[in-house]
Amino acid sequence: MVDAHSNLGNLMKAQGRVQEAYNCYVEALRIQPTFAIAWSNLAGLFMETGDLHKALLYYKEAVKYKPTFADAYLNQGNVYKALRMPQEAIMCYQRALQSRPDYAMAYGNLASTYYEQGQLDLAILHYKQALTCDPGFVEAYNNLGNALKDTGKVDEAITCYRSCLALQHNHPQALTNLGNIYMEWNMMSAAARCYKATLSVTTGMSAPFSNLAIIYKQQGNYAEAIACYNEVLRIDPLAADGLVNRGNTFKEIGRVSEAIQDYIRAVSIRPTMAEAHANLASAYKDSGHVDQAILSYQQALLLRPDFPEATCNLLHALQSVCDWEDRKNKFAEVEGIIRRQIKMSVLPSVQPFHAIAYPIDPILALEISQKYASHSSVIASRFALPALAHPVPLPVKSEGGYRRLRVGYVSSDFGNHPLSHLMGSVFGMHNRENVEVFCYALSQNDGTEWRLRIQSEAEHFIDVSSMSSDVIARMINQDKIQILVNLNGYTKGARNEIFAMKPAPIQVSYMGFPGTTGATYIDYLVTDEFVSPTRFSHIYSEKLVHLPHCYFVNDYKQRNRDVLDPVCRHKRSDYGLPEDKFIFAFFNQLYKMDPDIFNVWCNILKRVPDSALWLLRFPAAGERRLREYAKKQGVREDQIIFTDVAMKNEHIRRGALADLFLDTPLCNAHTTGTDVLWAGLPMLTLPLEKMATRVAGSLCLATGVGEEMIVSSTKEYEEKAVAFAQNPLKLQALRNKLKSVRLTCPLFDTTRWVRNLERAYFKMWNLYCSGGHPQPFKVTEIDTEFPYNR
Repeated sequence: MVDAHSNLGNLMKAQGRVQEAYNCYVEALRIQPTFAIAWSNLAGLFMETGDLHKALLYYKEAVKYKPTFADAYLNQGNVYKALRMPQEAIMCYQRALQSRPDYAMAYGNLASTYYEQGQLDLAILHYKQALTCDPGFVEAYNNLGNALKDTGKVDEAITCYRSCLALQHNHPQALTNLGNIYMEWNMMSAAARCYKATLSVTTGMSAPFSNLAIIYKQQGNYAEAIACYNEVLRIDPLAADGLVNRGNTFKEIGRVSEAIQDYIRAVSIRPTMAEAHANLASAYKDSGHVDQAILSYQQALLLRPDFPEATCNLLHALQSVCDWEDRKNKFAEVEGIIRRQIKMSVLPSVQPFHAIAYPIDPILALEISQKYASHSSVIASRFALPALAHPVPLPVKSEGGYRRLRVGYVSSDFGNHPLSHLMGSVFGMHNRENVEVFCYALSQNDGTEWRLRIQSEAEHFIDVSSMSSDVIARMINQDKIQILVNLNGYTKGARNEIFAMKPAPIQVSYMGFPGTTGATYIDYLVTDEFVSPTRFSHIYSEKLVHLPHCYFVNDYKQRNRDVLDPVCRHKRSDYGLPEDKFIFAFFNQLYKMDPDIFNVWCNILKRVPDSALWLLRFPAAGERRLREYAKKQGVREDQIIFTDVAMKNEHIRRGALADLFLDTPLCNAHTTGTDVLWAGLPMLTLPLEKMATRVAGSLCLATGVGEEMIVSSTKEYEEKAVAFAQNPLKLQALRNKLKSVRLTCPLFDTTRWVRNLERAYFKMWNLYCSGGHPQPFKVTEIDTEFPYNR
């Protein structure tokens, strides 16, 4: 009769009729209060409904009346485990095993408890005992694999996961765990197969989607990565990590407003998540909201004081708005972070592009680039692309006649970007008898005239923006490119892993990044003797190729000749500039400025009372800080004038309204330097050691009249600026000379520059064909060793 009531209770429970089941168990116990099975069944009912304390009470009653009741001990242990009382749980599992020495489930649960306590050796021992008792115990294989993996026995872990899958081929956890190992081993294709198999058999797991997203993102397949993160958030809309990761992906492809929304939502879900605040700050900075970025970086550091990325990025944000409070100590702290990270082989938190504008040692800047280059090699290795065969090293000029040199340009900046403003004509100007040009666009068509022009003038233009990096590398290799040019370096949109796959025998860095790549897979840096003197070759990883005159190309003679019109359409009054004052100008982004050079400018303004300094709101958040700083230095308020950033043509043309351009030594005017010289505006520049500090000097020299514009100390800088302001006739003579040479000097002769670049390419190829390693050389404007006179 008692058994009948208990069995009926089990039937009711199986049908979800909880109250009726409860009544049956209570009736059984009314008839026989010592009936251990009924106590156990009643405990199980309360366990399932979440009343763990009542469940524990009733399991204790069960084992009191039946001290050898192994199942009750097991379940009592499970209740203790759920109540986070591991020692009590362990004792119950051991009592279960005393009653039933071959109880596989008890061994498995005991092992899981040890595993959660970090006692991995005991966990492994008991999982193995569970499998000895029951060789078909699927979960034990998976869990044993986890424990073995955590102790570094990865091969044994893989064997366990495979044993689990042999018993249950669609076991989702084992598939995911195996995928995680493949991912750690950079076997991305195998990992992706495991994650996809997991998702084919289960719908509630978000981890495989997250890991698949990481793989897709690493391979440049951003659309699939976002789709995976969408699934993560469908499964768990409050997954702050998923929001941050999707935000990171949006940010990388330029969808910054969507990234900001994801970060804000992540912060609202988990306000203490420092990473979300830091990433939100980065997105704010990219969208021009620098003050908001600073606040978010500071919040991230409040939550996590030891946060190197936030510390370094906060410094850059402060630098970009000229917030120089405690600047020396902040740079000392950041330099200490970089050196520790390099020593620990950690990717530095300061990006190479930021390092070029920092007052840090050039060797340290080289080491930062080397770490980023190594990181690109790691990313490349994840594609597991076999070594690519290169074109046969046959000289361009041989018995069969002449062969064209196949040159590839890779860039994310074929569009409305300074690179295209400067290089737009180059790709079509190459001599098609000698050079076959391929442009590989890493960004989508922005529909601008710049993109359309390059697309129409380059012999081959391929949009590879939707392709993964390994597919692009294969394509470049199949196109038999002999010289591959990296126009990005470490700038936004770069995919340096393509170059790390070595798709071409000769790989070159040019234009996009004014510094060393630190990459063993980049053979040459195209530069010039002034920008990268041989005496500084130790701060570069590449072999230096010195072009004649200036390495920096521009397209003004082809695209901006209307600026030479003697009738200027702009007046000073259009920009709030005084007609009767000497106007010093600086048109770069404000991050290039530092207090040392600004103090010099303040001294100049005070020594030339009838003068003003014309700056751009670049960004606008810097204006207030600079005005306040200048006021403290004793500069009158009316001597600082800010205007907005203008479109390219207007920007160049209005530059002629100033009297003298003041360059920044720590990071020179590059594109802007070319702009002002084409506008006929003289500049003053102070070269230092790093590449980015010497570009303006090279620009000046390539005009043929630049000696007067280059100084060797801050004292000379100040004296010369004052002298120019006080001797307008001398400055006007320099201005007239500059204007008179614009159509004839090497700086603006794009056709001549392209021929010299081709000479460099042929020299590189000839060295390669002769079996020699890359070596530094200087290009001369002589055609004897180059196939021009056919």
